[in-house]
Amino acid sequence: MSDEKPARESIGEDARIDALEARLTAAREREEQRNKPVGGAEADANYRMGSRVLAELIGGIGGGAFIGWVIDRVAGTAPWGLLVVMALGIIVAFRSIIRMASQKPE
Repeated sequence: MSDEKPARESIGEDARIDALEARLTAAREREEQRNKPVGGAEADANYRMGSRVLAELIGGIGGGAFIGWVIDRVAGTAPWGLLVVMALGIIVAFRSIIRMASQKPE
């Protein structure tokens, strides 16, 4: 009984380990390619566009609020100068953002 060979010969343990290591290496390479950060001009242009949009929003709201506050102090028109000029600043900021977004990329 012990002299009989099984119908199917098993693969040697070293061959299975080598095959597993090859598959793991291939999987790691695919994962590195998938997780590689996007670089280059496109990512940089998107970052610049986002910064520009943020600056427009902050500038419109902050600038409008400051100019409105100054008008209120000079003219003595409690909150109305602040509210009106800040609303105008917000409108101008959104208009500028919409114009930036509607431009075709180069």
